[in-house]
Amino acid sequence: QVQLVESGGGLVQAGGSLRLSCVASGGTFSSYDMGWFRQAPGKEREFVAAHRWSGGVVYYADYEDSVKGRFTISRDNAKNTVYLHMNSLRSEDTAVYYCAAGISATSRGARYSKSYDYWGQGTQVTVSS
Repeated sequence: QVQLVESGGGLVQAGGSLRLSCVASGGTFSSYDMGWFRQAPGKEREFVAAHRWSGGVVYYADYEDSVKGRFTISRDNAKNTVYLHMNSLRSEDTAVYYCAAGISATSRGARYSKSYDYWGQGTQVTVSS
């Protein structure tokens, strides 16, 4: 059983930056594909970014006005941690951000929640305009 704990959320002004962290325990972190999702009030959970377990392959949401170019996902297997670096934040980025882990999640579809087996409790990000 893998446990995921997110941190780093908070209140930030538009145009600012935050770095979210997600620490994993209870499994072999380096074997898991890791993802970040977010859910804004009244909206469905949506994919943000994912990092394959090997090869440095990353994926970003490609919907209109997405996070690509502003957010960067990275991981440190020695620290069992995946990060989401968020720059140029906008009010529409306000959401609860969730970390997720899954074996071969990116092969099953990085952007689909069902591809992931484990989820964190989420961390709130609020961007004020």
